[in-house]
Amino acid sequence: MPANDFRSARSFRFVRRAYAEGVVSLVYAFDDGPELVERIAFPQPPPLAPERMAAFDAALELLHLVAGISYYKAAVPERIVIEPGAPDAATAAFLAALYLHGLGEFAWHNRLDLRGRIRFPSDPARADDTPERDMDAGEPAGPARAVADASSRRPRTLVPIGGGKDSLVSAEILKAAGEDATAVWIGASPLIAACAQRTGLPTLDIGRELSPLLFDMNRRGALNGHIPVTAINSAILVLAAVLYGFDAIAFSNERSASSATLEYEGQAVNHQWSKGWEFERMFGERVQARVGGVHYYSLLRPLSELAVAERFARSSRYDDVFSSCNRNFRILGPRPADRWCGQCPKCHFVFLALAPFMPKPRVLAIFGRNLLDDAALAPAFDALMEYRDHKPFECVGEGVESRAAMAALAVRAEWREDALVARFAEEIQPRLDAGDASLQALLQPFGPHRIPPRLVHYVDEVR
Repeated sequence: MPANDFRSARSFRFVRRAYAEGVVSLVYAFDDGPELVERIAFPQPPPLAPERMAAFDAALELLHLVAGISYYKAAVPERIVIEPGAPDAATAAFLAALYLHGLGEFAWHNRLDLRGRIRFPSDPARADDTPERDMDAGEPAGPARAVADASSRRPRTLVPIGGGKDSLVSAEILKAAGEDATAVWIGASPLIAACAQRTGLPTLDIGRELSPLLFDMNRRGALNGHIPVTAINSAILVLAAVLYGFDAIAFSNERSASSATLEYEGQAVNHQWSKGWEFERMFGERVQARVGGVHYYSLLRPLSELAVAERFARSSRYDDVFSSCNRNFRILGPRPADRWCGQCPKCHFVFLALAPFMPKPRVLAIFGRNLLDDAALAPAFDALMEYRDHKPFECVGEGVESRAAMAALAVRAEWREDALVARFAEEIQPRLDAGDASLQALLQPFGPHRIPPRLVHYVDEVR
């Protein structure tokens, strides 16, 4: 295939995968075109014990198949070819769901309908050993459920740090529970490194280098858009857990992440799909079935975004280092001079979510300005409240949470005269459904989860 004809590619190939001296190579191609090679570097890797080799190979296969979504989206050809060998039927079904829903926002922006287009081949000779689930407990039955508690040694947990409030809340919960936890992140981000260091936990920084050819394709008109980065990071960390001897991976995805952003062509589109419960359940089952020995879960799953904000506000330990502003984590393009740009939906939502739980001077000191006293930001906050607009394509809470937070501020003397709070009370609140949940109701934990039993009461605790 000529280098410029990738958009007309008929097939996307998973060519090969390899591991040597701490570096994983993942190789992909469109038709017979040039190879796209991604590399992931694991620092100071220990020797891989023979008894862990099968689990490592299974985790490497899963990573190869999941990470391919970064490249597949450039042309979304109808044929998928897996040259190292097709997975079992259950894994193929999981991958089809991941690529369909994980690329939902990408499809919406590019006006594509991916339904029926994404078909992963499967090998009928490979066992489909999907584990049974205990739906009442919201956790998997079988070995994965008992991984941490049945171990003869103290379980070891990787806690991914993203630089924002959520993962720092998880770190503090694990510390309070006396867990043997290590703060881990992927990529070279000084901001995330500073947050990880501030936790006081041991740290692990994993390097990831996308194929340079992908950026060249983007410059030449490849299809581009949002991908489920959390899914890719999850697969990287499963491999890391096997390599370094960890028993669990504790992500920090909350209940609100499962809420769709909008509906497109009869399909729910969720910017945060790979942070939602459906992905967590499906991926956790695949890890249990194919890899084993690693329990994948989100420690904050029963909590709303507001409940996480309330937990974060209990301590000022991270006020001067954390940031949820996504512009800090761009691969390409400008980044804000400060930790908070004040212009993106993440800045707006986190400001609004923290305000009910912090003294006003503390909130203003974190952000450097009062975002709720800027009338020009009215359309942005309207979208957060799902008032005359849909929720932004960002990792923000549900509209009901933003409305509840604004309502709480509207009755507080220190906030109620600010431009957007006063506008809410006068113009928006009278038009809202009186049945909207209260702030206190949104702080209650509920819903399915995969949290180890020994940690549940640390998450369920409500002030």
